[in-house]
Amino acid sequence: MTVRNRLMKWGIVFSVALLLVGSFLAVAEAKRFEGIRIRFFAGGPPGCPFASVVYRGAKAAEEDLGPTVEYVFSDWDPEKMVIQFKEAIASKPDGIAIMGHPGDDALDPLIDEAFAQGIIVTSQNTTLPKAEAKYKAQGFGYVGQELYESGLMLGRGCVERFGLKAGDRAMVWGLLSQPTRGLRTKGVIDALKEAGLEVDYLEISPEVNAEAPLGAPIFAGYVASNPDVKLVVTDHGGLTATLETYMKAAGKGPDDIYGAGFDLSPATLEAIRSGYCDLILDQQQYLQGYLPVLQLCMSIKYKFAGLHIDTGSGLVDKSNVEAIAPLVEEGIR
Repeated sequence: MTVRNRLMKWGIVFSVALLLVGSFLAVAEAKRFEGIRIRFFAGGPPGCPFASVVYRGAKAAEEDLGPTVEYVFSDWDPEKMVIQFKEAIASKPDGIAIMGHPGDDALDPLIDEAFAQGIIVTSQNTTLPKAEAKYKAQGFGYVGQELYESGLMLGRGCVERFGLKAGDRAMVWGLLSQPTRGLRTKGVIDALKEAGLEVDYLEISPEVNAEAPLGAPIFAGYVASNPDVKLVVTDHGGLTATLETYMKAAGKGPDDIYGAGFDLSPATLEAIRSGYCDLILDQQQYLQGYLPVLQLCMSIKYKFAGLHIDTGSGLVDKSNVEAIAPLVEEGIR
């Protein structure tokens, strides 16, 4: 065999080897759950401090695992969520991750319809206990805090850390009107009342629910009418992130009224540092994005039952927030 023929032979062998290696790498790099289609509810409007972190977690799961995910933003409006859930079922995805704010009564007939069509549904942020009990074996799970218990934890934490006593006035700004979501608000109120505090309750309006800064004049008006208020609890991540704005709108400095609420965000981090927010319960909302996508992928492909995961991690204040501050600034915590 001539040198030329030998070179041609080895060139062919080398080319075939490259093709085989390339094919092997392509297979190795394929994502495990490619081909699965998911509709994911992020909760609030785009750009919302809370919903943005939920979205970021779901997006990371999509990139890591390989499904195709379509994202839905609902302005925290339960009626809108119901309409969008109907639309999600009509699009016939393999799975839907739904926010549970409308409650079992509103969503369960639609969840029945979805499972009847072979669409697996799971929930995040707000529990749907009846649906979870009925469809757990088929993949219906929950990722989020235990709502009433989280409210109790924050309310009791406020009483203990701020030295509040019977007769002190507190205001709770929450969502009692929402059947399941309102359990967290109820937990806060119950904890404050068991300590003997006088509690004023304000329902978060749909407008403020969607755009927290719109609540500034409401807050300022309340404080003007109740100058003896010692504690304000905002049962909403977006409102908690706006506490500094609210306090300034009411003409209050960082040490005038204790502020407490839920969920970390860059704005909440700065409010903690500046003293306008004194205590929050961190429900680790990034996990409420990532884990429902993983849950659906595992249930759709491997028939795993639904998982119930409590993401309510505990209380955060100025004494411990700096340990996770870089992750808050990245939009992960």
